[in-house]
Formats: sequence, structure tokens, C-alpha cells
Amino acid sequence: MTVGVVALITLTAFEANATATVMPAVAQELNLLASYTWAFNAYVLASLLGMVAAGIGADARGPRPVMIVAIVALASGSIVAGTAWDLVSLIAGRGLQGLGGGALIVSVYVVVARGYPDAMRPRAMLVVASGWVLPSLIGPVIAGVLAEQWTWRAAFWLVPLFVVPPLLLLWRGLRSLDVRKPTVRAGYRLRAGLVATLGLVAIQDGLGRVLEPSLLAFGVAEVLAGVAALGYAARALLPLGTLRFVRGLPTTIMMRGILASAFFSAEVFVPLAFVEVRGLTVTQGGLMLAVSGACWVMGSFTQSRQPITLPRSRLVLIGAVIVAVGLASLPLSLLGEVPPWLGAVSWSIAAYGMGLAIPSVAVQTMRLSPEADQGRNSSALQIVDSVLVVIVTATLGVIHAAAVMSGRQSSAGSFVTIWASAAAIAVVAAVLARRMEPVAQATGS
Repeated sequence: MTVGVVALITLTAFEANATATVMPAVAQELNLLASYTWAFNAYVLASLLGMVAAGIGADARGPRPVMIVAIVALASGSIVAGTAWDLVSLIAGRGLQGLGGGALIVSVYVVVARGYPDAMRPRAMLVVASGWVLPSLIGPVIAGVLAEQWTWRAAFWLVPLFVVPPLLLLWRGLRSLDVRKPTVRAGYRLRAGLVATLGLVAIQDGLGRVLEPSLLAFGVAEVLAGVAALGYAARALLPLGTLRFVRGLPTTIMMRGILASAFFSAEVFVPLAFVEVRGLTVTQGGLMLAVSGACWVMGSFTQSRQPITLPRSRLVLIGAVIVAVGLASLPLSLLGEVPPWLGAVSWSIAAYGMGLAIPSVAVQTMRLSPEADQGRNSSALQIVDSVLVVIVTATLGVIHAAAVMSGRQSSAGSFVTIWASAAAIAVVAAVLARRMEPVAQATGS
């Protein structure tokens, strides 16, 4: 079963690394530089709905049927994205990929929660993280060479080739996992997931309109409507008190989204910055991300070796500080007198911090979740991740779009602002980390 889980993570990791590498080429060929964040957020938007459905399905029937549907959706979306001819068709493919990817990661978390005892979960999360190493090292190279020597479309078409092996490896092993009954009405949560997805679409679209004076009022109205929709949906999708950062499980779940929004919103612009500002090739731009997978695993290894009695909030605090340092130093690599590979060092530092913090958030969530709610709370983790990544990425994308619309293409100044903002978000995570501990535990320590 463990081998199958790693194979699934490898599949999703290859897709993520390949997409990030070739996206500058996609944007140039399809003329999408001003709408750059849509190519990434379409995936995340759809993954939110996939996560909600996966949480319901995993609680009700176990993770195996969820994984099967997720793999099929991810593979189908990759084929559609690889044949895209404009923004709409690319969004359709990326959305289908997101449905599968969101459901897949929730089902993996449920497998870890039900298949491993509490003392083994930190190491299980290390095993999960190890699935990112090989794709992060070879994914940018493969995708970059395909984009430069043939077509960027091939990077998407490769994804279905990874589907069958993990499906076969997991087919029998997942039968042994218990099936639980959901504690919240499935239909209510699914409708809330749809409302939340539509709310995020409104925010993404509204932020894309604010730079047009004639559409400013409409864009602001869209954003406000999207925020209202998210507030309504949160009552069904998240534990009580999550948005108020109540100590314990609510803050733990929010911590996942804060950290993810800092790191992944910054990642969206890493290859593009080095292609546009430093003049690197698509392959070289993608390689700026290559070592980060190994560094993430090193961070995950560090957290797996800590005593089970060590508060996970302490590891998250340290990890968040490291992420902030890595992101804050990233703009130095855009200076002409500085070697561009310094950016890979900064990004690897941030990845190490994420490897330390993200598994610790997951372990703390599993520790604080009743068995019957493991699917729901694993889904909540991913939902908060998706919501904040979309909002922050779309907001930072306005900075990039403003530079493009001014005729300056992608300026170094816009990337400096983007990465400094992401670093500030990581600092917020560090400040809030101690609230991950429940009240009794926090007062007793």
C-alpha cells in the first residue's frame, strides 16, 4: 500500500512540476501573459470541489473508489489541457485535472490517517513527501526539453502514462481500511463546496477586472460576492471556529492554507521571472524548482525524527520562519550582478521549511480528529489550502498583470513585490503557530 501511495504522489508531483515549467511557453503561444494566474488557479478552483466530494466519499465508502475516480479525472484533464487552443479550453483541461488532483490528495491523507497509528504518521508523511523527489529533479528537465524541442503539449500528455501502475498497486491494499459514516449531511456539504467554488471563481474573475477602469466597479462587486459566498460555505466545510483561529484544530487547519498560500503563490512566478527577467530558457527556468523537492523531503525527514511528544506547533513555527527567509531572499537572484542560480538556493530554503511545517500540520490534524471525521477534516485541510492559494495568487497576479498591461512585460519590480508579499504571509503563519495547540495543552506547557 505504501508503494502505491508514493506512486500516486509521484504522479501528481510530476504534473505540478511539468506544468510550472512549461507554463511560460503556454502563456506565450496562447497569448495569456495578462491572464497568467488563470492557468494555475483553474486547477486549484476545481480541486476545491474535488476535495469536498472526496472527503464525503472517503468517509462514506473508503478511499479506494475516490482514488479511482480521481486518477481518471486527472488523466483526462491532462489530455484536454494538452490540446488547448485558447484560455477557455486550457481552463477546462486544468479544471478537470484539479477535480482529480484535489480528490486524490484527500484520499491519500485518509489512507495515512486510517492505515497508520499515531506514532507512525510523521514517518508516513515523510514517505508521502518522498514521492516529490524524483519528479522535482527530472520533471522540469523532461518538460522543458519537450517544450523546446517539440511542444509544451507533450508535458501534459505524459501524465496518463503514470496512471495504471499506482492503480494496480493500491487496488487490493485499500480494501482493508474501515469505512465510516459521515457525520454531516453529504448533500449539504457538497452544495457548500459548489458555492465555495463559485465564490472563488468570482474572486479570481473580479480581481482580473480591477485594472480596467470601465470594469472596476463590476470587478469589486464580484470580489465582494465571492467573499460572501465563501463565508456562507465555510460553515459547512470547516470546523467551527476555523475563521476565528480558535485554538486547536481550527487554527491547525487554517495554518495549512496560510503556509500554502505563501509558498505556492510565489512558486507560480518563479520560472516566469527567470525566463522574462534573467533571460533563461524554459528548461533553465523550470530547473530553479528542481532541487526544492529534495529539500522538502529533507524537512519532512527532520520532522519525522522528532519525539512524538514534541508539540507540532513548534515545528510549524520554525518551518514558517524558514519559509519567510527563503522567500524574502528570492528577489536577490533577479539582480544582474548576482548569479541566477542563487534563486534555486533561496527556493530550496523555503521548500525545506515547508517540508518541516506541512507534514506537522497534517499530523496535528489527524491527532485532533475523531476517526469518523478524518475524511472531513482532511478535506478541510485541502479546502483551506485551495481557497487561500487562489485568493493570494489572484491578488498577486494583479501586480503582474499591471506590469504586462503597462507594456513592460514582466518587470523585476513586480516580482520583488510579489515575493516580498508572500514572505510576509509566512511571517503571519509563524506568529499564529502556537495557537495550533488546544487550550488545555497550551496552558499546561
